Amino acid sequence: MSGTSTGHAADHSLDSYGDAAASATRVTPGNALRPEDIVLQDTAPASEAAAQYALRLGDDALVYAQRMAHWVSRAPELEEDVALGNITLDQLGHARSFLTYAGKAWGKTEDDLAYFREEEEFTSVHLVEQPNGDFAETTVRGLFLAIYQHLLYTRLLDSADETLAAISAKALKEVDYHLEHFEMWTLRLGLGTDESARRMRVALDKLWPYVDELFTDEPLYDELEGVAVRPSTLRADWDARLGELLERAGLAVPQVPYAMCHGRRGEHSEHLGYILAEMQVLARKHPGATW
Repeated sequence: MSGTSTGHAADHSLDSYGDAAASATRVTPGNALRPEDIVLQDTAPASEAAAQYALRLGDDALVYAQRMAHWVSRAPELEEDVALGNITLDQLGHARSFLTYAGKAWGKTEDDLAYFREEEEFTSVHLVEQPNGDFAETTVRGLFLAIYQHLLYTRLLDSADETLAAISAKALKEVDYHLEHFEMWTLRLGLGTDESARRMRVALDKLWPYVDELFTDEPLYDELEGVAVRPSTLRADWDARLGELLERAGLAVPQVPYAMCHGRRGEHSEHLGYILAEMQVLARKHPGATW
């Protein structure tokens, strides 16, 4: 997913990835762990279970980034255009790190996992696959996901897997901003005009069915005690933070049934195929191409 081939030669050193030549997602503050660093780590690759877990986190971030990228040049105001673009790049950076770590366990690169898997091999949740809709829908989806990722990455700081903890530490700093951003817009739209509040209520009802999948446990977590976070353990805090914000915004938690979603099993919404077709076409048409 970088601007150049990711088939890095074995004799590369960390210094060969200077920021001056880096893509936007490679630039990280301080000594934060980058995908290029993960490639060069002289440590044992992730266990099969940890790699599968990293794949899930990476797929969520990748598909969400691809969706959000469609907002670039289409946001309601210029500053928001930049903000949504930055959020997209942050999520793409998270995806690169998680997929790189997962791929090391299987002898694959981040590009192999992003561009050369079939739809049923992706493990993203249905929430990130949904169309952007109007700006209220993007705000609600962003809020749902930012609260979830903030809670998740905070807990993963204590993971026994040092690489997952390091990736989460970098991601948390960025998600902290995403959460603040979408909370601000929720208050602004909820307390704005009758029309903005109406659209927020519609967006909440429309996206609420996809929330429960975020907190569904799987047998995989039985093998990752101390490494992964059981999604169900995040639900109470997520509900509390969302409920408090919606009350301040003059909105209410939807009373809408949940949908049957099995994205973790490779059973996706009808939208993912279109996303992948657009995302993968260049790499599949010109395999190995570099700038």
